[in-house]
Amino acid sequence: MTESAAQALSILRDPSRFEWYVIPLLLVVIYVYHNEIRLKNYSAVFAGLALWGCDWFNEIWNALVFHFTQYAPVWGTPGDSAFVLLIGLNIEISLMFLLLGVAATIILPGDRKLKILGIPNRLFFAVVFTTLAVIIEIILNAIGALTWEYSWWSARFPWLLWLFGYFYFFVVAYLVYDMKTIRAKAITVGAILGFDIACLVVFMGLLGWI
Repeated sequence: MTESAAQALSILRDPSRFEWYVIPLLLVVIYVYHNEIRLKNYSAVFAGLALWGCDWFNEIWNALVFHFTQYAPVWGTPGDSAFVLLIGLNIEISLMFLLLGVAATIILPGDRKLKILGIPNRLFFAVVFTTLAVIIEIILNAIGALTWEYSWWSARFPWLLWLFGYFYFFVVAYLVYDMKTIRAKAITVGAILGFDIACLVVFMGLLGWI
């Protein structure tokens, strides 16, 4: 087991590490979602939840990688945190992803067919936000806040990180955002979150693997 994995494991779901700053962060998330609901911008709400659900899926398989290798997760969060939910996910990151999905829709043009530099605008912004997210993650890794232990998931080989770490998050969020009916959005987001919850019940609750 790597030192970083051991450190992250030692603080996994440790309630004694709670910090009060989590409460105002949570209130910011509640405010943002409440405001979008007040404005009847339900598309942004569902897009935000869809992106958040995609991140939970990634965090679950990342934790399973550690369980089966007993070496290291693909990425870990061994540093200071008010609460580490999974070996690669802390409460601060989770709240950030709840906001990111909503924030990423604000810039979208109303015309889905509009092109920017010859690229469909949804694809354009998915690429832009993904690239920015990867740059930020590289910085976080450089300062030790986020650890990588596998050569194929690193700044030297960023394509897997780019494609599976973030790009599909935005693609799914934008697909949900553009769905024609609230029912379709709700069913899709319900399926994503339902699958995540089922995995957590099995792998965390019943088997204790993550």
